[in-house]
Amino acid sequence: MPNERFQFSGSDGLKLAATLDLPDSEPMAYALFAHCFTCGKDVLAARRIAAGLTARGIAVLRFDFTGLGASEGEFANSTFSSNIADLVLAADHLRQTRKAPAILIGHSLGGAAILAAAGQIPEARAVVTIAAPSDPAHVTHLFADRIADIRAQGAVEVSLAGRPFHIKREFLDDIAEHNLMGQVAELRKALLILHSPTDDTVGIDNATRIFVAAKHPKSFISLAGADHLLSQKRDTDYVAEVIASWAQRYLEAAPIGAVEDTGSRSVVVQETRRGKFQQTVIVGPHRLIADEPASAGGDDTGPGPYDFLLAALGACTSMTLRLYAERKALPLDRVIVTLRHSKVHAEDCAECETKTGMLDQIEREIAMEGTLDPEQRQKLMEIADKCPVHRTLTSEVRITTRAVNR
Repeated sequence: MPNERFQFSGSDGLKLAATLDLPDSEPMAYALFAHCFTCGKDVLAARRIAAGLTARGIAVLRFDFTGLGASEGEFANSTFSSNIADLVLAADHLRQTRKAPAILIGHSLGGAAILAAAGQIPEARAVVTIAAPSDPAHVTHLFADRIADIRAQGAVEVSLAGRPFHIKREFLDDIAEHNLMGQVAELRKALLILHSPTDDTVGIDNATRIFVAAKHPKSFISLAGADHLLSQKRDTDYVAEVIASWAQRYLEAAPIGAVEDTGSRSVVVQETRRGKFQQTVIVGPHRLIADEPASAGGDDTGPGPYDFLLAALGACTSMTLRLYAERKALPLDRVIVTLRHSKVHAEDCAECETKTGMLDQIEREIAMEGTLDPEQRQKLMEIADKCPVHRTLTSEVRITTRAVNR
């Protein structure tokens, strides 16, 4: 994915290092990402989630807070309030240079900062927290044995994730002053809470308190099996997929590729440049991911081309049966279509015209629930073969291809 690296002025006038991850086409929306305590914009979870979102058409701005990563200043001089102010300034920078963020995302203490900053970013419509504490003071448990020394000495060096950091008395005083649950109650934006029930750094009870305090619309997704830092790729991929799908409901701007509903619309497929085979599939307002399974050299981040083909036939079959059942007032409660694709020897197919080489074979099983009599079931099975996609696959198809310059 293309990205832009730049600096912008933080709340104390120092330069903060930022990265804007961009999709290959015009973004459907911009997101602002706040990293975890003492981490940085390039922490694995931030990079992977940003990559997953850009693959789905969402641009992501992430930056290092004061004294972290490539940003200027001393970490010891930063506070929770300064982090909030820097997030608001990052949103201002996006507003002035691109477009204000419609989505705000925060991981761990960054999630608490996002909740506190959201009210100062009016264009933001969707707010996402990942493993966020309900009280920013929760972070002090990481150095609980040094709090008395910090208060007595004014500043003390502590070890966090194996790295030394100076924590000042001002940080403790500032973080204790924030009534985060009061701000959550007044959020008035769509909220998505993502949290692992086995998070041993920020317990799941924090997610409960945030959820209870928030007004609707609000949603909770369990990251079962994930650790606090989302160190597993499957977890960050899942988080990106969930955020992108959930946020679309609250975004004003239609994504690139949207067209009038005339019954036929373009499907745009483009490489994400993430992995060997991963593609973004754009269908009007919808964005999907296509990939190949690991056995074929892919990362298995989405369905493969033949999976989509089978899905098209299955969906068309089920929809066609539903239309017919409603037209004839048949007691059809639900349709379940299961499909498989394989290659078979032509010589093994008695009814096929081709007698040599290999043939594509699609096996389709149709389960129909409801109090249908045998005659009704037989008629529905006949109707299944009349679905438009079935007819396309079994008729002569003409595909025209031309090269275009971009």
